[in-house]
This record gives sequence, structure tokens and C-alpha cells, in this order.
Amino acid sequence: MMVILDTSAAVEVVLNRSSATVISDILMKANWVIAPDLFISEATNVFWKYHQYENLSIELCEESIERTLGLIDDIVDSRTLYKEAFALSCMAQHSVYNMFYLVLARRNNGIFLTMDKDLKDAASKYSIRIK
Repeated sequence: MMVILDTSAAVEVVLNRSSATVISDILMKANWVIAPDLFISEATNVFWKYHQYENLSIELCEESIERTLGLIDDIVDSRTLYKEAFALSCMAQHSVYNMFYLVLARRNNGIFLTMDKDLKDAASKYSIRIK
């Protein structure tokens, strides 16, 4: 099983939140976990926010970034996705950032893992498998 992991689901696992066990179980069963390269900047920005606004230590944030990135087997270059992501974002009226994940899931017939309800709805609308 191929999984496309978005940042919200990855952070859920790393911070051991309420859905961490369910997401971790899916990741353990996956043969391949992928994400677009923007995953790196999104994950890094999330932990910057935790440092800035939640007073998480720099060391804990750096460790959490490493753990988050460690959940991914392969990072896909956004240059291979941007045309479809742009077209889908125009049709779906969602940000292009989010559509990179949906395009990747659609191209690979993968299961898309996210905590974002609006993004789940968009994925469902375009027949993309979600968890």
C-alpha cells in the first residue's frame, strides 16, 4: 500500500496526539510513504510556530522536525506536479499547496493521510482514497 502523508497527519504522529495510533498503524502497513518536497518546509514551519508561540525548546523542535521527516520514504519534486496541482486548485478552489498532495495521491493511486477536514472533502470529491 502506498501512502501520501501530509504535514498535519505527520505532526499528529510526532506529537502523539489523539489520532497518532491510527495514523501510525496505517504507516506501518505502508510499503511506501511519499510527500511532495514542500512537506519539508511545511513541517519545519509548524515546529517554528511551536517554538515561537508554544515555547517548545529549539532542541525539541529540531528533534520533532527530524522525526517528522523520518516518516517519509521519498520526497517528490514539486516541479513534476505543479501543472496538475495548479489546474486542480483552480477547479477545487483550494490552495495549490494542498493540491500537490492530492495530485501525488491521484497519480500513484495512494491513500492520502491528512487531518484537514476540508482537504479530505476535496480528496473525496476527486475520488482520491483518504484515511
